[in-house]
Amino acid sequence: MRQALAQAQLAYEAGEVPVGAVMVLDGRVISRGFNQTEALRDPTAHAEMLAITAATHYLGAKYLSQCTLYVTLEPCLMCGAALGWAQLGGLVIGAPDLKKGYQVMQPKALHPKTKVISGILADECQAMLLSFFAQLRK
Repeated sequence: MRQALAQAQLAYEAGEVPVGAVMVLDGRVISRGFNQTEALRDPTAHAEMLAITAATHYLGAKYLSQCTLYVTLEPCLMCGAALGWAQLGGLVIGAPDLKKGYQVMQPKALHPKTKVISGILADECQAMLLSFFAQLRK
């Protein structure tokens, strides 16, 4: 999760909503991503989507059943559905997204075999988001 937070910091510094993600296979990071919706002018350029794409390219396969994604904010419905289609093996979430997270919008978005752990470094993940939005509103 610390590496995902480092990715979120890159997003923060770029003026993007600070969400970061890293995909891990056998204890090794195989892809990274941070939100780039503004820079790429692409509403799908979420940290998770970029990490999924990079991981599938790296593996040369569309399924990520042996991988675990660490993400600083609970994935939205779009990202949750993409993780479901990718048959992600594990998902480790920092802060919850009580408004637009997949668990609120569609709890069955993930593949049924995906193991989910929530609340890892949640306070740090949440603090970065709160700081970003407080600064944005000034």
